[in-house]
Amino acid sequence: MEQFLNVTEQLFKGFGENCFIFIITLLLALPIGLIVSMGSMSKFRPLKFLTKTVVWIIRGTPLMLQLFVVFYIPPLMSDGQVSFPRMQAALIAFVINYSAYLSEIYRGGIESIPKGQYEAGQVLGLRKSHIFFRIILLQVIKRITAPIGNEIITLVKDTSLASVIAIPEILMNAKDFSMEGLIWPLFYSALFFLAFCGILTLLFSFIEKKLDFFKS
Repeated sequence: MEQFLNVTEQLFKGFGENCFIFIITLLLALPIGLIVSMGSMSKFRPLKFLTKTVVWIIRGTPLMLQLFVVFYIPPLMSDGQVSFPRMQAALIAFVINYSAYLSEIYRGGIESIPKGQYEAGQVLGLRKSHIFFRIILLQVIKRITAPIGNEIITLVKDTSLASVIAIPEILMNAKDFSMEGLIWPLFYSALFFLAFCGILTLLFSFIEKKLDFFKS
């Protein structure tokens, strides 16, 4: 029993690191992703090309590699003059990665709205900003709730990748126990992810039901 309590305590500490990465990434990537999507849809071709190229590179390379790049490349390129603490490097890599993915979800949602919605707003004398925030954005939120929910649940599991730069998250703590001959903590750690993802699934189901009024 004492061993079980000790393992649980260490895994909880590790999962606290996962939750911190999850929360900060979500708070920053959601608004940044919207800004990036605006660049992808910009009529200014150089900005549109640059944004799409960056998004293509980020989406086309593994998050693990991006973690290595952010953590190891700056000190190598600057002879140790520039470096990021491990947690800061992880957050930078996660925010950049998820901003790119979310930007494409935003772009798809915005471009799926019929142009007639914009024209109707102009007929009513609304400014472009009012049309977007009062008419378009709410419809976009309804359409992208499910795909964003999937990305957020994926983010929960991806936080375990932070262990590759030696951040003591839950799986790294579980692996430490396996070095001592205890395998079951690795499987026990799955319960933490399952519980968190289950809560998020229920939350997004609730949000989708609340947005059902758009069907009418």
